[in-house]
Amino acid sequence: MADPKEEDFLDDIDSTEEEEYADVMAEDDDEAIELDALRAERDELRDRFMRALADAENSRKRSEKDRREAERYGGSKLARDLLPVYDNLQRALGTSEDAAEKNTALIEGVELTLRELRNVFKKHGIEVVSPEVGEKFDPKLHEAMFEAPLPGTKSGEIIQVSAEGFLLYDRLLRPAQVGVSSFAG
Repeated sequence: MADPKEEDFLDDIDSTEEEEYADVMAEDDDEAIELDALRAERDELRDRFMRALADAENSRKRSEKDRREAERYGGSKLARDLLPVYDNLQRALGTSEDAAEKNTALIEGVELTLRELRNVFKKHGIEVVSPEVGEKFDPKLHEAMFEAPLPGTKSGEIIQVSAEGFLLYDRLLRPAQVGVSSFAG
């Protein structure tokens, strides 16, 4: 058998190695736990970053859309305010022939003014909605001012145009004011 002193020495070596091994394993476990925590934090930060990027892109698109709409439709209030001017110029041109002959220069000036106003409207995307008598009534573009039975017409046909309507690009500024037939026969 081995000398008792030698056995004690071997026991001391075994226990020292075991303690060192346990310390190394504990360090490895601590490092693994810390590494897992860092990975989880990295994944959370990546997710937050991606969400912030998506929010920024959505905000950019929304502001671009708002800017385009403001550019396109921002003048709609001014356009609505100009519509009565157009109507009055149209009325001035609808005067009797006697008055037109006496005031040819005035009528010519009104025609030029109306033509220029139409050009400005066209330049800014304002389109005149001018229905014809006999067309089918369209509630998206027309406003029925009255309904009357008129022989020789179908129900829902336009029988009179009181005022033209206007579109600003694809939005209705003012519906055309029309009379509609209610004749069912």
